[in-house]
Amino acid sequence: MDKIISTGFSSIEQVQEKYLKDYSKKTDNINIEGGRSFEEILRSIEEQNSPQELKFSKHASQRLESRNIDLSDDQVERLNTGATMAREKGISNPLIMVDSLAFIVNTPNSTVVTALDSTENDSNVFTNIDGAVVI
Repeated sequence: MDKIISTGFSSIEQVQEKYLKDYSKKTDNINIEGGRSFEEILRSIEEQNSPQELKFSKHASQRLESRNIDLSDDQVERLNTGATMAREKGISNPLIMVDSLAFIVNTPNSTVVTALDSTENDSNVFTNIDGAVVI
């Protein structure tokens, strides 16, 4: 014998309206990860993954100035491109070569740590890097 279970609903639409509507009310304002909403977390991740303009550390700025290195707009753009490429590959401290200039960049902080003209470097040894990009 078939048993008929009565729920008081005459259609699936009534069930959906009752349960999905109640569920969405409960979850609309849920904050996760320390009180931040999903939208805030998503925006934060998008900002982290978007190309960021590099900044120069005090040390790197002093190196450029003391060596009379003036970067053209094209070189700065290529340096930014190299940093983005390194970041996308998971390299956190790349050596980025732009023309005859060498830069070590901290990609998580979008900061040029040091800069030099590679023709001035006698040993051509670079330490504390985990990858290289030649632009």
